[in-house]
Amino acid sequence: MNRYPLWKYVVIGVALLIGLVYTLPNFYGEVPAVQVAPVRTTEKVDTALLERVEGLLAQAGIKPLGISQDERSLKLRFADTDGQLKAKDLLQQGLGPGYTVALNLLSASPQWLARLGALPMYLGLDLRGGVHFLLQVDMPRALERAAERYQGDIRTLLREKKIRYGGIARERDAVVLRFRDAALRAEARSAIAQAYPELELRESEAGEEFLLTAMLSKPAQVKTQEQALQQNLLTLRNRVNELGVAEPVIQQQGVDRVVVQLPGVQDTAKAKEILGRTASLEIRMVDEEAMQDPARLQAALAGQIPFGDELYYERNGQPILVKKSVVLTGEYITDAAAGFDQNNQPAVHINLDGRGARIFKNVTRENVGRRMAILLIEKGKTEVITAPVIREEIGGGRVQITGMDSVEESRDVALLLRAGALAAPMEIVEERTVGPSLGRENIDQGFNATLWGFVAVMAFMVFYYRFFGLISVLALGANLLLLVALLSMLQATLTLPGIAGIALTLGMAIDANVLIAERIREELRNGMSPQAAISAGYERAWDTILDANITTLIAGIALFWLGSGPVRGFAVVLCLGILTSMFSAVMVSRAMVNLTYGRAKRLTRVSI
Repeated sequence: MNRYPLWKYVVIGVALLIGLVYTLPNFYGEVPAVQVAPVRTTEKVDTALLERVEGLLAQAGIKPLGISQDERSLKLRFADTDGQLKAKDLLQQGLGPGYTVALNLLSASPQWLARLGALPMYLGLDLRGGVHFLLQVDMPRALERAAERYQGDIRTLLREKKIRYGGIARERDAVVLRFRDAALRAEARSAIAQAYPELELRESEAGEEFLLTAMLSKPAQVKTQEQALQQNLLTLRNRVNELGVAEPVIQQQGVDRVVVQLPGVQDTAKAKEILGRTASLEIRMVDEEAMQDPARLQAALAGQIPFGDELYYERNGQPILVKKSVVLTGEYITDAAAGFDQNNQPAVHINLDGRGARIFKNVTRENVGRRMAILLIEKGKTEVITAPVIREEIGGGRVQITGMDSVEESRDVALLLRAGALAAPMEIVEERTVGPSLGRENIDQGFNATLWGFVAVMAFMVFYYRFFGLISVLALGANLLLLVALLSMLQATLTLPGIAGIALTLGMAIDANVLIAERIREELRNGMSPQAAISAGYERAWDTILDANITTLIAGIALFWLGSGPVRGFAVVLCLGILTSMFSAVMVSRAMVNLTYGRAKRLTRVSI
C-alpha cells in the first residue's frame, strides 16, 4: 500500500543528486578579477600577451591567484579588490589603447563543476556583481548627421526639379546652397520649403553669389535630438539582447545621457566593447581623379589633401582618397548577417530599406567603373573595409561587404549593424563594476530572513506534527535545493525580489505538507488503520494541493506576462517554486514516509 516501485526512488534520487550538483557552485562565491581583451576582434590572445601581462605584474609585485586564457581574453583572479584595482590600472597603462582592461567577478567554484555545466546564479546589482555604464550622447553630431542627410536629399530634389545651383555644402548643422541669380534661389527656396517644411531657410549674398542656408528649425532640432536619444536607447537594448544579458536596465538620464546596468554579466570586457563601439557604416565614392594623379596623391600623403577629400588607408596599407560626401549611412540598414562571398571568404550581407535601396541603385548606376569605399567608423576611427569597383547597377537593396579578416570579425560587424545604427555617437563617461561590498548587507539580510523563516517553520512543524513534521522539513529542504538548482541551470539573475520569491515559496510549500498531515490525522480519528490513513491522506489531499498551486501559478504567469524587470524575476522564481514544491511536498515526502513505515507488517501507530 505504502510502497513505491524502484524506478520512483531512482527518479527522486537522481533529481536530488542533480539538484545538489547544480546548487553547489552557489556556495563558493566569486573572486575579483581583471579581464584583458584585444580591441580588434581579429587579434587573438597568445602566449606573447600572457608573458607581457605576467611581466608587468611581476615588476609591480602583484601576484594573481591564477590566470585563465582563451582565444579572446585573459582572466586574472585576485584575492581582494585592492589587488584587482592595482592590476587594472597597471595593465591599462602598460598595454596601451589596443587592449580593453575591465574589472570582472569570476566564480570561485572548482573546475570539475564548470566542466559539468554547473555554474552559479548571477546576482543582480542590488546584491552582488555587475557592471554599470553611463554613456554621453553627442547631440551636436546628431544634428550634423541630419544635415548630411538633408544635403543629399536637397541635391536630389533640385536635380529632379531641374533647378541649377552653383554648389551645395554642409557647414556643421546647416546646408549652404550657392546660386548665380536671385530667381534660381527663389525657385529653389519654394521647392525646398514645400518638400521639407521642418527646415528654416535664410537668404544671404556673398559677392556675386546668392546663398540659401537651410537648417532645422528649433522645434525640429528638439525633435531630432529626442529621436536620436530614443534610437540610441533602442540600439543599446538590441545590443544587450545580442549579448544575452538577463534583466538589464537601460534608461534615459537627463537630456543626453543613458544609464546601462548589466547585472551579473560575466564577460564585462565584451560588454564594454560592444556597447562602447559607436560603429556606423558609411559608403562614399573614391576620388578617382586624385588617385590617378601621382603628384596629387604624393601631395596628399605630405598633408596637402584635396578639398572635399579625406585620406585613409586600406587594409593592405595602400593610401586612398575618399570624398567627404556620404552616399549612404548605416541608418538605412534593416538587417545584417555574417556569411561568405563567392570565393568562400568571410563577408557581411546587408539588406537596405526602400529609400536606401533607391539611393544605392542610383549611385551605382551613375558610377559604373568607379570605386566605392565602404567605411566602418568606430571609437572615432575610420577604417576602409573594402573599396570595390562598381561593375554594374546594383538594385534590390541587398549589399555584400567583403574584405573581412576572419569569420569572427564578420559576425561582430554584422552584430553592430544588425543591432541598429546609432543616431549619434555615444561615449562611455563612467564605468563602474559593482563589487561584493555594495550588496553585502542585502545578501546577509535576505539570507538571514530565509534562514530564520526556515528555522521557525521547522520548529513549528516538528513540535506540532512530530516525525511527520521532520519529514515535511526535509521535503522543504529538498524543495529549496531543487529551486536553486533550476535557477542555476537557467543562469537566472537573482535580485532582492527573487529572494522574496524564494522566501514566499518556502512558506507556500509547507502548506501542502500541512494539508497532507492534517488529512492523515483526520483519517486516524475516523478509525482508519495507520497504513490506510497514510495512503488516504496523500491521495485525498492531492486535489486540494493541485487546485491551490494552479491558482497561484496563474497569478505568477500574469506577473511575468504583464510585469517587467524585477517583477518578472519575482514571477519566474514564484512559478519555478510552485513546480518544485509540488514535487517535493508529494513525491519526496511520500518516498521518505514509505521508506519509514511502508515495510512495517503490523503498523500500530505513527508519530503525527
